[in-house]
Amino acid sequence: MSTSTDRHRDGEFSDDAWLSVLAAYDKTYAELASHHALLERQNQELQTQRQFIASILEAVNDIMVVLGRDARIEEASASFAAAVRRDPADLAGLRLSDVFDAEGAARLDAALAELRLQRSAARFEANVLTPEGPAPFDIALSARVNDRGRLIGAVLIGRPLAELRRAYSELEASHRQLKEAQIQLVRNEKLASLGRLLAGVAHELNNPISFVYASTHALDRYVSRFETYFERVQAGAPREELVALRGELKLERDLKNLRDAIHGARDGAERVRDIVADLRRLSASGTGERVAFDLVDTARIAARWVERGSKSGIEAQFTGLPSLMVRGVPGHIQQIVMNLVQNAMDAMKGQPDARLTIHVERQGQSAILSVSDNGPGVPEAQATSIFDPFFTTKPVGQGTGLGLSISHKIAEEHGGRLALCAVPGASGACFRLDLPLEEDP
Repeated sequence: MSTSTDRHRDGEFSDDAWLSVLAAYDKTYAELASHHALLERQNQELQTQRQFIASILEAVNDIMVVLGRDARIEEASASFAAAVRRDPADLAGLRLSDVFDAEGAARLDAALAELRLQRSAARFEANVLTPEGPAPFDIALSARVNDRGRLIGAVLIGRPLAELRRAYSELEASHRQLKEAQIQLVRNEKLASLGRLLAGVAHELNNPISFVYASTHALDRYVSRFETYFERVQAGAPREELVALRGELKLERDLKNLRDAIHGARDGAERVRDIVADLRRLSASGTGERVAFDLVDTARIAARWVERGSKSGIEAQFTGLPSLMVRGVPGHIQQIVMNLVQNAMDAMKGQPDARLTIHVERQGQSAILSVSDNGPGVPEAQATSIFDPFFTTKPVGQGTGLGLSISHKIAEEHGGRLALCAVPGASGACFRLDLPLEEDP
């Protein structure tokens, strides 16, 4: 009878051996199944990533190109294929420099060479060859590296500049039109301010000119009488006749009146000269040249012109310093004061106890000019928008709403500030103009 040992020697396996083989088989199968599942998941993730990248390449408006190490196209966005009018399948393997003009290809090659050396991103402008001709693009080129940091290619992104430049050109044109409209509005506001002065100027000039005109008429009469008398003297008329003629012509009275007429004509002419001098100072100082000038004197001239033009009977009362030197454009500062005084007089129109005060003082290195009145004041709801362009409380046709806005801008251009100041315990409005003092020589 054979034994168990003999069976092993004859090539037969024991039950334990078979169990070990089956266990090893099951383990190997389980590992294979696990690896298979992992590969399936990784493949699914890879497909998802490829779909994601493909969707990006399809969706982007800017051109996008993935390059290999040899600068040939591996992937390209649909926008790039549409720009060069080629089938996406025909782009694979194409040298990217072939779709640029000569200058653009040179810039691309230089950027790729720099990319291989330093891995630094590059940005440049180049023309892509399209069926319509070279199209400018803003190109950004960055490196592609593997997990070990080795360069495996590059990614190019380009943004078309033609539309941007066209939009920028249109924007510039709109900006120029807006600037021209703004200049025209400012000019209209200045003309409106000058227009309000015309009545006062005409009235102010009419008085002295009328006086000069009347004096010259009187002088003409006096000269005619003296000519009559001297003709008789030259004719050798007797003394009795000359005495009688002098009494008849009232030459003694005319002689006294002659001097009065001369003085009157001279006073009227001097008054016209002063008015013209004020006008010259008001206009010639608006050239933009910054000079040192007396703020009080400039404010007096501005207030006087508004008083002449408004015919409201309101006179500005000056308080504070009699003189204070600042630097700037006198005509521009006069415009600020004229706007403030005009607004105050308009607000107090018809008010029996109207009072307008201009106060000038010095605070540190600033000159402070405040214009206050006892009119209805500025409502709190309007205080925040009173310096906005076109904001006005006047009826249509009585102001553009640019006076305070322009005044605020002029003050800022002079390094100063125009603001609405509080009037504690009193009614009315108060505006404060801060300007830098003229530096001592």
